[in-house]
Amino acid sequence: MTSSRHERRSMRSPGMVRSGELRSRTQQRYITPVATQEEVSMRTLNIVGCGRAGRTFARLFHQAHAFVVQDLYDLNFAAARACAQFADAGEPVRRLSQMRPAQVWLVATPDRAIVETASQLVTENRLAKGNVVVHMSGATSSLDMVAAIEFGAHAGSFHPLKTFADPGYAAGSFPGTYVALEGDKKALKILRVALRKAGARVFEIESRNKVLYHAGSVVVCNYLCALMEAGLRCYEAAGIRLEWSYKLMEPLVRETVDNVFRVGTVRALTGPIARGDDAIVVRQLEALRGRDRHLATLYRELGRLALDLARSQGSTEPRNLARVARALRE
Repeated sequence: MTSSRHERRSMRSPGMVRSGELRSRTQQRYITPVATQEEVSMRTLNIVGCGRAGRTFARLFHQAHAFVVQDLYDLNFAAARACAQFADAGEPVRRLSQMRPAQVWLVATPDRAIVETASQLVTENRLAKGNVVVHMSGATSSLDMVAAIEFGAHAGSFHPLKTFADPGYAAGSFPGTYVALEGDKKALKILRVALRKAGARVFEIESRNKVLYHAGSVVVCNYLCALMEAGLRCYEAAGIRLEWSYKLMEPLVRETVDNVFRVGTVRALTGPIARGDDAIVVRQLEALRGRDRHLATLYRELGRLALDLARSQGSTEPRNLARVARALRE
């Protein structure tokens, strides 16, 4: 009885290797796998800057099949290598000059290095006319990458309204994230398609308004942390332990934020300023001045914004709000 093909293969000695298989195994160690048809049609992407944001988008773009993630560069080679491992894509290189030609370049450096990096791409002869160069800054315009634009590249930027403290969590929770886009038509078209593949909700903003847009994002995100810290310092001054301060603060903060998004900032405002209680405002300002004049200044400046909201509510006697205004000026 003739053995089946599978049986004949299983009868070979474990150590026996045919010459053809030996050549095949040897070649596999050096030959890059053949690209799929989908990969052939996808644009290549090089990433300069492999910090938390660059690392996150290397994974997102690779997993979404938005780009073929190609070369990864960072001043710290270990960061480029970690990016490749995290994304399961891309080839880390030690020098910018080692990066291969690509259709799209993502400058994921800190803001202060964006313009210089774009210039280096030109001076190092990395760019070709018609390439797309994009960055991720919320405050810097794509128009600032003058050298790349004058060379003949298309420029754009995208800014996710998201934090990247933990790249793994950021990548996993990215779908549904709002992302601001600005740049020329070609850059916008490519970014719009790629980011939507990754699950983003994109919107466009004019380059001239970008710094104001980013200031708003800084206030509601970064300054929110600072505001929480200010509250914690007040609790500490009152003799409340940190662990209890967080317990006291959490339900109050969450309910306030929920109310803001449910009924808006005007209707969500409560407290002494909304009631026109100038006596409490005066006492609290005096107590804060005796502890921390910076906290007192913060209380007064935010109080003026709260006073605008209280006036918009229209439910408190104007003369009471006028007394609050005087207290906040003193």
